Amino acid sequence: MGLPALEFSECYLDGPHFRERLRSHEEELDKTSKFIKELLKDGKALIQALRGLSAAERKFADSLNHFRFQCIGDAETDHEMCIASSLQEFAAVLQNLEEERSRMIENASQVLILPLERFRKEQISAAKEAKKRYDKETEKYCSVLEKHLSLSARRKETQLQEADSQVEGVRQQFYQASLDYVFKVQEVQERKMFDFVEPLLSFLQGLFTHYHHGYELAKDFSHFQTHLTISIQNTRNRFESTRSEVESLMKKMKENPEEHKNIRQNVMEGYLFIQERRSFVSSWVKYYCTYQREPRRVTMVTFDPRAAGKLGEQESFILRSCTRRKSDSIEKRFCFDVEAEDRPGVITIQAPSEEERRLWMEAMEGQEPVYNLNKDNQAEGTAQLDVVGFNVMKKFIYAVETRGLDEQGLYRLVGVTSRVQRLLNLAMDSKTCADVDLENPEWEIKTITSTIKHYLRWGGGVQGLQGSAAAAPPAQR
Repeated sequence: MGLPALEFSECYLDGPHFRERLRSHEEELDKTSKFIKELLKDGKALIQALRGLSAAERKFADSLNHFRFQCIGDAETDHEMCIASSLQEFAAVLQNLEEERSRMIENASQVLILPLERFRKEQISAAKEAKKRYDKETEKYCSVLEKHLSLSARRKETQLQEADSQVEGVRQQFYQASLDYVFKVQEVQERKMFDFVEPLLSFLQGLFTHYHHGYELAKDFSHFQTHLTISIQNTRNRFESTRSEVESLMKKMKENPEEHKNIRQNVMEGYLFIQERRSFVSSWVKYYCTYQREPRRVTMVTFDPRAAGKLGEQESFILRSCTRRKSDSIEKRFCFDVEAEDRPGVITIQAPSEEERRLWMEAMEGQEPVYNLNKDNQAEGTAQLDVVGFNVMKKFIYAVETRGLDEQGLYRLVGVTSRVQRLLNLAMDSKTCADVDLENPEWEIKTITSTIKHYLRWGGGVQGLQGSAAAAPPAQR
């Protein structure tokens, strides 16, 4: 049920039913006042949250705008260019949307907060002030009336008339306050239907304007969205179609990394450790080295992949000579010495493995150290070719002459390490060296030529090779 109506005529009667109806209006005003107070609190929190949301989306849009996709390769496809520009398109849409939101937030205080505060202050507070006057006049009228009725009838007529005039004056003030209060209560109840609801409607209209602006942006964005969706799907399809091929290539690399190792014909590169002497203290420093065969230029730069640091200063020199370091002349393994044309002294270098040292020495056209036949042969386990070793070499050379003279890169292409080691073991074993079938397609020419180099480097004779392999460190076996 709604609020009961208040009649002005009842202000003169001031009966108990009138007071009850008036009290229900007062309770409604209190409820409305508390509700508006909470609504103002929530509205201010909402506006503050919208400001925070707008700031966060602007920052998000700014981050999108500053990021740039980098595609693989020099030339970009239309799909890649569309995807690369997508973040800037997203940022532009968000920034445009936030500009409209900012206008809506700025208007929210004017159309929502201030009108509600003004209604609560000017209307509800005015009704409460009218109630205070009404209660005051009620108390005054009741007190004067009780005092007047207690006067003795024996008093002088003039005193009684003066008392009657006083009571009448107080009664008129009470009636006036009652009428004003009833009028104000009814006015507030009527005004809240528009003064209270209209600001909420204006605020919602601002929200609808913001959302409609987003709808218009979405319509304008739909063409790019369609194009981007197609580009993304085509890119995904291309990825799925090539992923299996890339994965297959990766598995081949894992199964036989040496066969697929990327070794350029005129350039050798990799990590090496250079012996440096500073203040009479020897230390080994890790460098990434590159050797170009044509100008015979060695380039070195310090870099530690664990630290992910910047490249150090680059050094380069022209190679004069390269010589393998004797095993008994240094405590480190896999070492060789190089000399430069434009700097004095010998540079001692350590490779990561025996295979790496072999590759570097082959690239630099390295030489074996000069041995003392009486002393070094015992230390290094070398020997001259014996009869069996001579026959093995004849077989290897015949295979090269009959099968390999027409092959590109003869004596320059490196064989697969596992196959070279296997063929070398067969050639070094006196029981199997005579049965090696070099006509077998399994033994490629690059495998045979690499085996010849190892065979001659490690001593020549079968007996000498076996003794050398037994005495050599594990990495040289």
